[in-house]
Amino acid sequence: MAVLTFTPSGIYCPAGDFYVDPWRPVDRALITHGHSDHARPGHARYLSTEAAAPVIRHRLGDITLDTIRYAETRTIGDATVSFHPAGHVPGSAQIRIEVDGEVWVVSGDYKTEPDGLCEPFEPVRCHAFITECTFGLPVFTWAPQAETEDEINRWWAATVADGRTPVLAAYALGKAQRILAGLDTSIGPILTHGAVENVNEVLRAQGLSLPDTIRVTPDMTPKDHPGALVLSTPSGLGTPWLRRFGTVSTAFASGWMRLRGVRRRRAADRGFVMSDHADWDGLNAAIRETGAERVFVTHGYTSVFRRWLEEQGYDAAVVETEFEGESLDRAEEEEA
Repeated sequence: MAVLTFTPSGIYCPAGDFYVDPWRPVDRALITHGHSDHARPGHARYLSTEAAAPVIRHRLGDITLDTIRYAETRTIGDATVSFHPAGHVPGSAQIRIEVDGEVWVVSGDYKTEPDGLCEPFEPVRCHAFITECTFGLPVFTWAPQAETEDEINRWWAATVADGRTPVLAAYALGKAQRILAGLDTSIGPILTHGAVENVNEVLRAQGLSLPDTIRVTPDMTPKDHPGALVLSTPSGLGTPWLRRFGTVSTAFASGWMRLRGVRRRRAADRGFVMSDHADWDGLNAAIRETGAERVFVTHGYTSVFRRWLEEQGYDAAVVETEFEGESLDRAEEEEA
C-alpha cells in the first residue's frame, strides 16, 4: 500500500488515517500553513506547527487544533510524522510521513531563498516528494530579495516626491510582512489595509518583529500621514477604498509580475517580482536535495514540469489538487 493516496477529499495516509491539507471536511487534518487553500474550515481535528497555529486560529476560529514543533516526531496510527520548515510564510511546513521505512514528503508551498522573516527551508530526504510547481517554468526566476526591496523603497520615495500616494498590493499573510520588514521607514509612515493589519497583530503577538504600522480608517485622508506608503490587499485596488488617498500610484508584488501581459492587464503603475514560492531554480534544487526518485507535482505548470522531470530521469506524475498558490493573478496569466 502506498504511503499516501490521492482522494476527492485530499492527500490521504491510510496507515495513519489522516489527510494533509484536505479541501473537504475530514476527521483529522495535518495542515502545512495558514493560507486559505491549505487550511480550510470544517475538519474535526487539526495539527500544525506551533508557529502556524495563531494565524490558523485567527482565520478559522474555534477549532480543535493540536500543535507540533519542527522536527518533532509523532506516531499517528501506523505512520510516523514530522514537520519541517518550508520557508513559505511564518510557521509553514513540509510534512514528512514514514510508514514501514518508506518516506514520503508533502511540500505544501515553499521557497528556498531565506527571507529573514520565516523559518528557512530545509530539504528533507525521502523516497517520494509531492511538490508544488506554481512557477514551474524557466521564465520564473527571482532577483535577490535585497534588490527588490531597494526597488520598492526607491519607488515609494519617488512617488511621494511626485505628490502621489504609493499603494502596494500584496497577500495579507506572508508577503505583506516580508515587504514590511524591508521598508525604509525614514521615507515616511506605513499605512495598512485592515486585513493586513489583522495578520500583523497576530504575528507580532507571537514575537515577530515588524516596523510600526497604522491601520487605515474610513475617515483617513492623505494629509493625515504625509509621505506614507499604503500596504493593501490585492482586492483593495480598483475599489472605492482607494479614494481616501487622493491621487495614487499603484503597484503589485507577485511572482506573476515577471510576465508583462499580467502587469499590463493589472493596469498598475509598477510590478515588483516577489514571490513566497520557489522559482524555477529553487524547485529543481529542492527536488534534487530530497534524493527522491518519485516526484508528484501539484498546482502550477504541472504538465510541463512533469515532462521536464521525466527528462531528468525522475518517475514523475501530476496530482490534481484544489491548492491555488498565487492564484489571484493566475486567471490573467492563463489568458495571456
